[in-house]
Amino acid sequence: QVQLVESGGGLVQAGGSLRLSCAASGRTASKNAMGWLRQAPGQERDFVAVINWSGDSTYYADSVKDRFTISRDNTKITVYLQMNSLKPEDTAVYYCAARGGYERSGSSTYEYWGQGTQVSVSS
Repeated sequence: QVQLVESGGGLVQAGGSLRLSCAASGRTASKNAMGWLRQAPGQERDFVAVINWSGDSTYYADSVKDRFTISRDNTKITVYLQMNSLKPEDTAVYYCAARGGYERSGSSTYEYWGQGTQVSVSS
């Protein structure tokens, strides 16, 4: 089992920045690929970014490429999502997720999920 706890959400003006954190725990936590997904009100959950267990491969949704950066610190078993140049359409609940296998794709299939953290961007 892997447990995930997100933090760092909040309210920010358009053009601003936020950094989300996801602390993972569990026997195999450091060996999992980790992803961020988001769900806006009334919409399906969408893929945002994914990183492999070693941190040397990442993949992003086109909508966030060049604005968001996913990274991880395996000494702390924590994954980060640095979000810059935020737009109102980035408003959503952001979820951290983990799975055993990594692929550079926008798959939303993950084994473990956090509870989510709200990000709101005002215009």
